[in-house]
Amino acid sequence: MSDTEPLRFGSAWRETALAVLRDKGVLLIMLLAPIIYGFFYPWPYGTQAVTRVPVAVVDQDHTALSRQIARFALANPRLDVRMVTGDVGEAQQALWRGEIEGYALLPADLKRNVLRGTSAVVTIEGNGAYALLNKAVLYGFSEAVGTVSAGVEIRKLQSGGQSAIQAARSRSPLSTQLVALFNPTEGYGSYVVPAVALLILQQTLLMGVAMLAGTWAEAGRLRASMGAWLGRLGALSGFGFLSGVFYFGWVFFLQDYPRGGNPWGALVLLAFYVPAICTLGLLLGCWFRDRERALQVLLFTALPMAFLSGFSWPVEALPEPLQALRWLFPSTAGIQASLRLNQMGAPLHDVLPYLGVLLSLTLAGLLTLRLAATTPKQA
Repeated sequence: MSDTEPLRFGSAWRETALAVLRDKGVLLIMLLAPIIYGFFYPWPYGTQAVTRVPVAVVDQDHTALSRQIARFALANPRLDVRMVTGDVGEAQQALWRGEIEGYALLPADLKRNVLRGTSAVVTIEGNGAYALLNKAVLYGFSEAVGTVSAGVEIRKLQSGGQSAIQAARSRSPLSTQLVALFNPTEGYGSYVVPAVALLILQQTLLMGVAMLAGTWAEAGRLRASMGAWLGRLGALSGFGFLSGVFYFGWVFFLQDYPRGGNPWGALVLLAFYVPAICTLGLLLGCWFRDRERALQVLLFTALPMAFLSGFSWPVEALPEPLQALRWLFPSTAGIQASLRLNQMGAPLHDVLPYLGVLLSLTLAGLLTLRLAATTPKQA
C-alpha cells in the first residue's frame, strides 16, 4: 500500500459520510427506514400468542358431563365461547359466515358411553384457512376435554378403592414438563422478528448503498483506488452498524423478544455482517449504474431472501442450485449466526463458519469492486 492510501481512505470516508447525510433518499432508507421498521413491523405480533378465539359448543348430550366440558371451554384463555347450541347446522353456518373459528360437537349419549367404558368421541372442527387460529381452537378444546377426561378416570380409580393421590398417580404415572428454551412465550413474534430484523437491515443497507453507488456512476465518480473504496466501505458500514445496534440493543428489549444470550458475540457478528452487505450494495450499484434502478430491483428481493435464509423454510426442501446460491447473500449466514448468538446464547466459536462466509463475501466483493467500477458503461 502506498503512502497516499491512508489519506485516500480518510478523504473517501469523510466524503461518503457527508454524501449519505446530504442525500435525502439515501438517508431515509439507510437510517430512518430501520427506525420506522423497528417500531411498526413488530407491532402486529405484540400479543405473541393467539387468545380468545371465537368458538361454539354444540351440546347434543345435555348432561352434567357435557355441561362441565362447556364450562372448561369457557374458562380456557385460548377460547371465547360465543354460542352454545344443540344444532350442529347452526354452528356450521356461523363458521361459514366467519362469526366463529371452530366448534366442538358433544354427541348424544356421550355420558352413557363414558359410563359404559365404550369409545366416546368429541369432534372438533376448525377453520383451516388460518393456521394460528385453527391451532388455538384445536388446542383449546383438546385441553378442556382432556381435563374433564382426566377427572373421570381419577373418579373411576377412586371408586375401585384408591385414594385421590394414588388415583392421580395411577392415571399419570409419568409426568412431563415442557419448557420452551429459546422462545419462552412460544409466540410467533419471538420466532419471526429476530430473524427478519437481520433481513430488514440487509435490505435497507443494500438499497441505500446501491442508490449511492448509482449516483456516483451517473456522475462518473466510480473510479477509485483500493484505499478510497475501503474508506467508502468504512463510512457506509458505520451507518449500518448503528442500525444493527439499534435492533439488538433497543428494539429487542422494547418488544421483549428473546435476546442478550451473547451480546458481545452479536457485536462481532455485526462487524462481519454489515461490511458484507455494503460491499454487495456497492457491487450492485456499479452493475446497475442507475440510482432508481437499484431501488426498483432490490425492493422486491426481500421475500425470496427470507425463504433462502433457512429460518422459515426447510433448506432441504430447496432445489440444490438454490441451496448453493443462497450463500451468496449475507442474510443467509447473518440470520443463522444471529439466532445462535442472540437468542440461543451460543459461544462465538460455534458461529465461526458463518463469520467465515461473511468475511469471504466481503473480500471477494472488494477484489471485484475496482474491476466492476472501471468497466465502461455499455451503450
